[in-house]
Parts: sequence; structure tokens; C-alpha cells
Amino acid sequence: MSRIYEALKKIERDRVAALASELGVSLPVDAVPAPEGEVESVAGTETKVLTQTVAKSPKIYSSLDDLSKHCVHNTWHSHPKSTVFFDATSTALGAEQFRTLRSRLYQLRGNHQLQTLLITSAVPGEGKTFVTSNLAQAIVCQPNRSALIIDADLRRPYLHIPLGAPAAPGLTDYLQGNADEASVIQHGQIGNLYFIPAGKEVANPSELLMNGRLKTLLDRVGPLFDWVILDSPPCLLVADARVIADLCDGILLVVRAASTEAGAAQRACQELQGRRVLGAVLNGVEGGSYYSGTYYAYADKDRSMKSKAQ
Repeated sequence: MSRIYEALKKIERDRVAALASELGVSLPVDAVPAPEGEVESVAGTETKVLTQTVAKSPKIYSSLDDLSKHCVHNTWHSHPKSTVFFDATSTALGAEQFRTLRSRLYQLRGNHQLQTLLITSAVPGEGKTFVTSNLAQAIVCQPNRSALIIDADLRRPYLHIPLGAPAAPGLTDYLQGNADEASVIQHGQIGNLYFIPAGKEVANPSELLMNGRLKTLLDRVGPLFDWVILDSPPCLLVADARVIADLCDGILLVVRAASTEAGAAQRACQELQGRRVLGAVLNGVEGGSYYSGTYYAYADKDRSMKSKAQ
């Protein structure tokens, strides 16, 4: 075999390895196409197909409009009891609280890098999915504002239900390398609100979240949106929230009045120690209403809770 052939093969091997690393895919050592586009057969048919797939460069989206042309367009059937925004001028109970929360986040953004936001809770049933959906809708009610919400609760996904959106394909399909960004991003009828559902059920959610593909997703499509908001599992039950938090600019902890124990909230803050916890959202303040009252706080540089606003 000539030295030129070997040199070309090494160049191609390095190129495939770089692309595989970017996509979070592991390839056998011999999974390298031969020069001039001819695929070697040393590793079998399965390796050939995988190598050819990885060698194809992922599409680069120049703008949100460009992405929107390629993403999935669905008709969503929003659940009326799960949203406080029926239109941009909604005066429904709770809408103003979400507008206030939106304003506080923009204020924080003025002083810190803040675009990717994780919303979690200490335990189930506190309303993190409700907050995720309605905060995003409050954002896109503003002219020329966009938001991408991601259901990163791969254990008990729920975000597709209040939106009335399909549950798959979604994040698990992308993390497994079975789908690209455009095929898992949905756009419905709610302004510039885009959505990635959790996708098909998997047996290894923590491992998928740690394989590097989630970071690739956020790096590739995140800059196209004003906000990217991720809904995660409760942080006291599994490690998923901590994994996702490392990829986010800030965290909101959702607690529920007369439901979340003080000790659980404190342990949740300890679990998230070292991450940028922006504050807390308290749901169900008055008479058991799910969204009638909201409490906001934010953390300063040493992450201690310093200020409140009603």
C-alpha cells in the first residue's frame, strides 16, 4: 500500500474522529472511510453505515427562520387549565406574576450571561413543568422574542401534555444519535415558542444526558433563541438535574406553598451548590390555587439569597 494512500487515510481518520467527537458518537478504530469516498469493508456493514453518517457534516442554521424552515410544524392543542396565557393580552389569574418573573430575569440578564435556564424542584408535584410552560409563553408574548423549551425529564416527561404536543421524536432520540436537531424541534401556534419533547422512553436517562450530545444541542441551536428553558426531574430524587445544571446559565427552584417541606428545599439548594441558583418560585400561595401567588428571590455572586419581591 503506497505512502500516499496511508497519508490520505490518516487525514480521513482524523476528520471522522473530530466529527464523531462533536456529535458524541463512539466509533471503532477501523471505522474510517477509504480515500476518494470508497468505504473499506474491514469493520463490516454496520460500521460502514455509521461512518458514512458521521462523515456527513451536520447542517449549520444561520438564523431562527432558517431552523424554522426545517423543524417539525405541528398543531398543538394547549390544555386550558395548564396555561394562563390565552393570547398576548391575557389577564388570566397568574399571568401578571409570570410577566413579573420575566422582567426579573431580564434584569438579571443585564448584569450576567443568562440565556439557558434550568427549572427544577426538590420533589415531584411542585409545579416546575407549569412554570416552564407559562414562563416561556410570557416571553414569546413580547414582540420578536423567541424561546425554546426542552423536556429534559426523561423519567416522567410531562411538558408535552399542557402544550397538547406530540411526545416524540424528542430529546432521547437526539441523544442516541437517531435524529438531528430539526427533526426533534417542534413549532406550534404559540408565537415564537419552540419545543423539544422528551422523546421515546429509555432505560438509561442519566447516561444519555452525560454523553455530550445535550451540550452539542445547546451549542448548536441555543444561540438562535432569546431563551432556552429546560424542565428537569426533581433534584433530590436523581442526579439528572445536577448534570443539566452544569450546562445552564442559571437555575430556578420551584416550591409549592403548604406542600414543599422547608428541609427538602434546603437540601435541594445544597444539591445545587456550586451552580448559579437565581432564586425560587413559590406556587399556590392563596387558597390552594396553583398559580395565584408567586415569590421571587435572586442570588448574588456568593449565591446567598439576598432579595425578595412580591
